[in-house]
Amino acid sequence: MLTGKIRNDIDKLWEKFWTGGITNPLTVIEQISYLMFARMLDMQEDMAERKATSLQKLGKGSGDFDRLFPNTPEGQLLRWKNFKQKGGKELHAHLKNNVFPYFAKLGKKSDEQDGLGGEGSAIQALGHIGEYMQDADLEIKNESVLVSAVEMVDDLPLTQSDVKGDIYEYLLSKLTTAGINGQFRTPRHIIDAMIELTDPQPTETVCDPACGTAGFLARTMEYLNRVHSSEAGTFEDEDGNKHYTGDQLEPYRDHINKHMFWGFDFDTTMLRVSSMNMALHGVNGANILYQDSLSKSIKENFPQQEEDFFDVILANPPFKGSLDESNTNPDVLGMVKTKKTELLFVAHILRALKLGGRAAVVVPDGVLFGSSKAHQQLRQELIENNQLEGIVSLPSGVFKPYAGVSTAILLFTKGGTTDRVWFYDLQADGYSLDDKRTPLKGEGSNDLPDALTKWKQYRQLIESNADADSFNQAFGDKTQKAFVVDAGEITSNKFDLSINRYKEVVYEEEEYEDPKVILGKLKTLEKEIMADLDELEGML
Repeated sequence: MLTGKIRNDIDKLWEKFWTGGITNPLTVIEQISYLMFARMLDMQEDMAERKATSLQKLGKGSGDFDRLFPNTPEGQLLRWKNFKQKGGKELHAHLKNNVFPYFAKLGKKSDEQDGLGGEGSAIQALGHIGEYMQDADLEIKNESVLVSAVEMVDDLPLTQSDVKGDIYEYLLSKLTTAGINGQFRTPRHIIDAMIELTDPQPTETVCDPACGTAGFLARTMEYLNRVHSSEAGTFEDEDGNKHYTGDQLEPYRDHINKHMFWGFDFDTTMLRVSSMNMALHGVNGANILYQDSLSKSIKENFPQQEEDFFDVILANPPFKGSLDESNTNPDVLGMVKTKKTELLFVAHILRALKLGGRAAVVVPDGVLFGSSKAHQQLRQELIENNQLEGIVSLPSGVFKPYAGVSTAILLFTKGGTTDRVWFYDLQADGYSLDDKRTPLKGEGSNDLPDALTKWKQYRQLIESNADADSFNQAFGDKTQKAFVVDAGEITSNKFDLSINRYKEVVYEEEEYEDPKVILGKLKTLEKEIMADLDELEGML
């Protein structure tokens, strides 16, 4: 959680960018990201220096270490601590001509001239961030805005990884328009619910095939920190906010840093933002990769990851538009012959999961009840050849102001067959369902905690191999928000998965008086009105 002061500082800086002529929120986030990146590189170098000096004092090293910055006067000037005090004009020229071009150099796999970037080097440990810094450019023309931005970034508590993540989340929350490809930021409380529904483990691989700003991956890291923090590794700040260090994750740290997180996108701006987001959440080597997940080129570029690879997939893929069939992965088209991206993404996710792997995916309601051959084909595949575990029906305003489309969360596991499907009718998510999305309090304002509790109860029944009576007792009442439907009933309804098909609505019986009694009352009322009018006339 962020303190009020940090929020205010970010808001003030945002305003300065706006008045300084930078009005695209993604550009503002990008420019602040670059400055945070520059400071983080310097912090990393500082740490390595201190470690090397300590080892030298103990007689365990020469004092040399794997440098991020060349050990020359020019190279050292690229470090945050050595340029942050520069004045407006000088600072602008230095960042534009020296620091940002150096970011581009970091993107190269190796750079023999400078002796940087070899196998196992500190630069390589930055993961894929460097690759997406090759187009980094300083777009802050206003020198006073630049000085303010450097001062604010210098004041941010970037040493605390959880606060770093919160800072970035707060910046991303200012994205209020959908991109041209239909990408937009999924609300964090919906992301958190989907993560809790799938419960990723620190030994697993997690993927988002249309990662955008990497919200699902970054929040998964926060979830792991929260679940795997001891009492000693949990503390409160002066504002009473809890912080989780994830101290029990140490045995898995190498896997988490290099192998656990995978995100694919074909928008380089998004890749830059998501790489930074992961780094700020304490994951340096996340696999954030340039790839259209539905394109046939995935088979050449990522043959391993394209099929039977991931333990968990979390996604809110774009629902917009249709694809060119000639460029689409033929194996995905083999599962569902369509141009609709929302159907193709579910098919791709099924392929990319390993046997027993699980997914939580946001889909538009059309996927649940669409009558085309492709829609039915996909639902049949989910029910007959996989385990469709659950469907959480979301209220239509959840993704406002970006979109007002009705959606649902599909929960499924690869392999096996479906016996029954758990439904939850989520009518409120804790926020108003208009464009403002203001937080609501009070009874009935948020169904998410109840949905998670009921899901855990349902999963316990499955894991204990409960009989049909137990399921019926707990979830047999279809008038409730959470209920279970037998797979046979769904099959006989052309695999229709819309909640309204199965939910029973209880109508209250209305009782009306006899028409003669109502007429009598009307006559009496009429007489009273006429008497009052006569009285009024007599007064004139």
